[in-house]
Amino acid sequence: MAIHKLLCKGEIRLNYYSESCPNAEEIVKEEVISLYHKHGNTAVSWLRTLFHDCMVKSCDASILLESINGIQSEKTSTRNMGMRNFKYINTIKDALERSCPMTVSCADIVALSARDGVVLLGGPHIEMKTGRKDSKESHLAEIDELLPNHNDSMAYVLSRFQSVGIDVEGTVAILGAHSVGRVHCANIVGRLYPTVDPTLDPSHAEYLKRRCPHPNPDPNAVEYSRNDLKTPMILDNMYYKNIMNNKGLLIVDQQLVSDPVTSPFVENMATDNDYFHQQFSKALLTLSENNPLTEEDGEVRRDCRFVNSN
Repeated sequence: MAIHKLLCKGEIRLNYYSESCPNAEEIVKEEVISLYHKHGNTAVSWLRTLFHDCMVKSCDASILLESINGIQSEKTSTRNMGMRNFKYINTIKDALERSCPMTVSCADIVALSARDGVVLLGGPHIEMKTGRKDSKESHLAEIDELLPNHNDSMAYVLSRFQSVGIDVEGTVAILGAHSVGRVHCANIVGRLYPTVDPTLDPSHAEYLKRRCPHPNPDPNAVEYSRNDLKTPMILDNMYYKNIMNNKGLLIVDQQLVSDPVTSPFVENMATDNDYFHQQFSKALLTLSENNPLTEEDGEVRRDCRFVNSN
């Protein structure tokens, strides 16, 4: 009875599927590893998907919903430009459905795949709770308000993370996810044209201009620069070393260094990779537990792309 009461509150716990689907977390891990060996960039996608899902109201897999039956997909938001590999979430879901039909939520797949992706990127293993439920609605209309953008002020970015329980130290750490992956030219050119941002290292600016040779890139074209040229697929503190040398790509990266509230944490993370990993783990865990849905408000979707029809 006590457990039932706990779950009705939408609370999550370690090993939630220990009885209903004992191999659930191992199945997710195996699929994530398999996908990584076929498509290495999936590991970065899982991390980004968690951020873009959990910052908007709840970790509820609402970002996976397609536009159908009155639902407008969150994927259509400009804030979610460049998001990819969603189809492989279905690969993981299919493997789970074969073992435990209608048991493991898509929201838990988002969280667990991010956890396992972090390890493949050389980051720490994070003990993550499960038991999330999936949203029955899209939150497209609220994305611009709730999801911090790359050119927002640092005060606003900090306030957005604070709203989900992540402090300044944690915000600096979680932005360290910019250590991996790449940035579309559309989000960089504002620092290059018509004149180069004076806070950008000149030689790095020249490199970025070669990657992004015109001021109006096609948002649908594959035009990008890697965040970190030295260790582009390793989640490490090279990001902080880069931004201290004015080699960040985004305005938010530069602001981490120039803002006196955040800069001391940048310096500490640049000198201590273990400290970065500790704080990153803590912040990602907090983000992954943002506002889980109750049984009544959510569901376990059959297909991560669509709300259940009954």
